Amino acid sequence: MAEAGKKYCVNCGAEIDEKAEICPKCGVRQPASTIPPSYAPYQSGSEYVHHKRITAGILGILLGGLGIHQFYLHNIGWGILMLIFCWTGIPAIIGLIQGILYLTETDEYFGRVHRLI
Repeated sequence: MAEAGKKYCVNCGAEIDEKAEICPKCGVRQPASTIPPSYAPYQSGSEYVHHKRITAGILGILLGGLGIHQFYLHNIGWGILMLIFCWTGIPAIIGLIQGILYLTETDEYFGRVHRLI
């Protein structure tokens, strides 16, 4: 959690001065509004993103045919679509492929793609 008078860089997640327009660590210009600490950007040891990625990958491999991994990632529309067509077997193949991809992606990439960071 950022100290009073501090905020997080929108690019690298470094704690910087609240009034800083450019991050001294990565050099990226900061937006005018501040981001609450609970929505701080990805930092390289994020347990939350790592846990979500591993869980989604395992769910995709084991229950991908029912779209459970999509529901877990809050992609309700895709989850319902996979559930409707589960009898065809195609969602099972898609779920298996997505599960393997989730497990092989980096935490940073997974977090950015699925809007977790």
